[in-house]
Amino acid sequence: MSFPADVAERLGKDAEAIISRYPDKRSALLPMLHLMQSEEGYVSPDGIAFCAEHLDLTPAEVSAVATFYTQYKRRPHGEYQVGVCINTLCAVMGGDRIWEDVSEHLGIGHDQTTADGKVSLERLECNAACDYAPVMMVNWEFFDNMTPDKARQLVDDLRAGKDVRPTRGADKVEPFVKISRVLAGFEDGRAGEGVGAGPASQAGVSRVAGDSTARSDKGGDR
Repeated sequence: MSFPADVAERLGKDAEAIISRYPDKRSALLPMLHLMQSEEGYVSPDGIAFCAEHLDLTPAEVSAVATFYTQYKRRPHGEYQVGVCINTLCAVMGGDRIWEDVSEHLGIGHDQTTADGKVSLERLECNAACDYAPVMMVNWEFFDNMTPDKARQLVDDLRAGKDVRPTRGADKVEPFVKISRVLAGFEDGRAGEGVGAGPASQAGVSRVAGDSTARSDKGGDR
């Protein structure tokens, strides 16, 4: 099988735009895989063949990369990728409880999708937002300082088709296919929306200062 002629022509133009950014066309593989996900919601066998043909690679070489990175999905995927961070800090701050709660609430486990095709659930490692633990992500947008109640409301709103606003970044979470096109390098004009980072925090400094004072009180600092 292959893409219909009109789809192949459209994707071919996008592929040319991506490849033109690189001195060696094989270097365009990662954004090309995102382009494939923007079309079908996952990297299908047709997507593998398309990338191989346009980048002068073998299907095996393309598959090796697509199966290495967890951002690339190899089977039909939900409209919203919901990730719960279960790394150390998020876990002890409540991430494990959130994961168990949301998994039970949706009736699915890791890398599974709800029957309505709306939500795919994933356990995530560190999202580099430890100050705001526990953290969740939806289609790579941050949701900070989460609780089980807020997490259940979040996935219910997604399944109901409501607009959901992340803690920072875009004004609302877009579907997985739209975000995949952005990751392929095609701007959506929304880069200036929302705030680009969380609020300023002195949590780390306060902790260091507190530890230093404790050591001093015990005679540990000379």
